[in-house]
Amino acid sequence: MLQQTTSHLLMIKPVRFNFNAETAVNNSFQQASGDDAVAEKATAEFEQFVTVLTNAGIDVTVVNDTAEPHTPDSVFPNNWISFHQDGSIFLYPMFAVNRRLERKPHVLEAISQKFQVNNTVDLTGYEAQQLFLEGTGSMVLDRTHKIAYACLSPRTAPEVLKDWASKSGYTVVSFVSVDSNGSPIYHTNVMMCVADRYAVICLDSVPDPTERENIIQHLSGSGKEIISISFDQMNRFAGNMLQVQNKDGQHFLVMSSQAFNSLNKEQVAAIELYNPILHSDIKTIETNGGGSARCMMAEVFLPKK
Repeated sequence: MLQQTTSHLLMIKPVRFNFNAETAVNNSFQQASGDDAVAEKATAEFEQFVTVLTNAGIDVTVVNDTAEPHTPDSVFPNNWISFHQDGSIFLYPMFAVNRRLERKPHVLEAISQKFQVNNTVDLTGYEAQQLFLEGTGSMVLDRTHKIAYACLSPRTAPEVLKDWASKSGYTVVSFVSVDSNGSPIYHTNVMMCVADRYAVICLDSVPDPTERENIIQHLSGSGKEIISISFDQMNRFAGNMLQVQNKDGQHFLVMSSQAFNSLNKEQVAAIELYNPILHSDIKTIETNGGGSARCMMAEVFLPKK
């Protein structure tokens, strides 16, 4: 049976984290803070976040980034790789040239020491055609029902989506999602999160009524309660959440403290009917990186060795 959640996460400890101008061109969530201590603060936030997860009984494989080549966004590994229950891994084509350098062999070696890799599907050749699909940033996966939700953007090309779907056996629900200014949202995982029995989503960000209804039908049809968030909450990364489980099978919804503090009592209560919430303060990473808690966790569904 296919699982929606895993107790195994890959996280990359940043070495020279900072604002990445190459990704800022189409990531409206990014802001250069101008703080000289960004790298040190990001490392401290990362370590505290890992502690929150491990204290809850979640297995985190931490791999240290390397100083060279410089990869300022290495803390977001879910964009370049995904891991699947059948032992396959997918490598993804990345928009920013300096993010392609994140595919470092020592990361894959660390994973293969603990887990079984049966098959590697390499989609990175699309970079030569300027076509991109940034992993579980571009796609939010309902793994149990094999549905991939994807908002089309400069980082999520329909051609690569189609190829990925044919190789993975997923059905794709694609749509256009925009922020409150009408600009395309760069990654699907900032506007929605799919858990085992519920989904958190900013439906207001999907302007086309037909596309919006199609999303609702797929979520409801797969037995998920829809918990809606606003544009303002999405801007504070309330869509960028991930449901995980610990080694005892207890489920949690993981998010940043900024995201948690943006939720109202009703939304928190709706989530906590299903599982407790874990959150950690990662404001430096969110501000400069334009990504949040979900982006920092690559779920490992591979069989254990």
